[in-house]
Amino acid sequence: MRFKSSRPDQNNFSIFNNKKKGNMKKLGVLVLAVLFLFSLAGIASATNGYFSHGYSVKNKALAGAGVALPLDSLSASMNPASMVFVGTRLDFGLTLFNPNREYTVRGNPSGQGFGLTPGTVESDSEWFLIPALGFNKMLDDKNSLGVSIFGNGGMNTDYCTGTFNGSCPTGVDLMQLFLTPTYAVKPHPKHAVGISPILAYQSFEAQGLRAFGNFSSDASKLTNNGHDHSFGYGVRVGYLGEVLQDLFLGASYQTKIYMSKFDDYKGLFAEQGDFDIPSNWTVGLAYKATPALTFVADVQTIYYSDVNAISNPLLNNLFSSKLGKDNGAGFGWDDMTIFKFGVQWQSSEAWIWRGGFSYGEQPIPDKEVLFNILAPGLIEYHATLGVTKEIGTNHEVDFSVMRAFPKEVKGPNALDPQQTIELRMDQWEFSVGYTYKF
Repeated sequence: MRFKSSRPDQNNFSIFNNKKKGNMKKLGVLVLAVLFLFSLAGIASATNGYFSHGYSVKNKALAGAGVALPLDSLSASMNPASMVFVGTRLDFGLTLFNPNREYTVRGNPSGQGFGLTPGTVESDSEWFLIPALGFNKMLDDKNSLGVSIFGNGGMNTDYCTGTFNGSCPTGVDLMQLFLTPTYAVKPHPKHAVGISPILAYQSFEAQGLRAFGNFSSDASKLTNNGHDHSFGYGVRVGYLGEVLQDLFLGASYQTKIYMSKFDDYKGLFAEQGDFDIPSNWTVGLAYKATPALTFVADVQTIYYSDVNAISNPLLNNLFSSKLGKDNGAGFGWDDMTIFKFGVQWQSSEAWIWRGGFSYGEQPIPDKEVLFNILAPGLIEYHATLGVTKEIGTNHEVDFSVMRAFPKEVKGPNALDPQQTIELRMDQWEFSVGYTYKF
């Protein structure tokens, strides 16, 4: 496959010689620093539902496309097979993310239902700092080992009001962290397969939900119990190959990630606090129109229906089964399919420019707006731009910017139909990255 750089040092794999032992010590320090940053910050990200539109700075600049275009050692987050084409390298990214969320209630409460106070309320916690890290080692020209660390999110809300006639603040805080060791192999010079076992960590907190106590199977495990934690596992597999001259096909599948339960919130989430991470698949093409110009297109489907806590509807589950039971009410999310398009242009040996656009119908039906005040994953359109600058023979710096355009969903208050609720979200994201090629 023709993904090799023209740089003569691209495939220099002798990082364990005496000259470069210090680099491995620095790598260890950087990994610890990134894990520390993850431990401090709740993860939020540009959202397809609550999945990020992309994880590396380069892929973010392509609107998340690139399952068939290996770019860096975070490529395993999309396609494990990509890693055998990126060489021995270290990639670090840092993103400043700005999600703007609000809801508007219109109509006075009937006095006989679950009425909300009319007006518009904006969520606080508008800025998040998000790190990501990848490392890949070429064992030889056909085999590679790597590891990627990245996060998911977008379900963070913080309303400084008693939204459900409860305490202030009201909202949820979800963080997901993934550690993915990856092995990739080329059984043929133009084709590769890869596998990434996934180790996952989640942290969750809910506040201000005491008004739902009568609907809960365990009101003491419903809200305001601080952050609870869960751990789990899954796997992602992938393929990448040149199927026609200059036309590359990539495909990957991630299983459901099976998580331990949030015991402190077993009166909220269906299946006694279960909150697994849904399965998903991605298929895409990359076409090298010229040596400098590449077009990419991906399709991804996320199966939110895998997880009852996410997909169970509010009604009539809220009355037929208590919150926390197997058929307890959830957020009512639908599965989501996203179409991603990007272009990459290398204007000179040192400069590479990228742009992208994606669309996916948001997963929240208008009849589910009441509970989704807590989790307004509404975004449908992303537009992105980015650039990579090579510095010397071993270094790169990256930049990307993302705009997620405003989206509103309006529907009735399911527990007081005299009222309507409108959810609104838009996002900005700014990312910088650094690469060291060994």
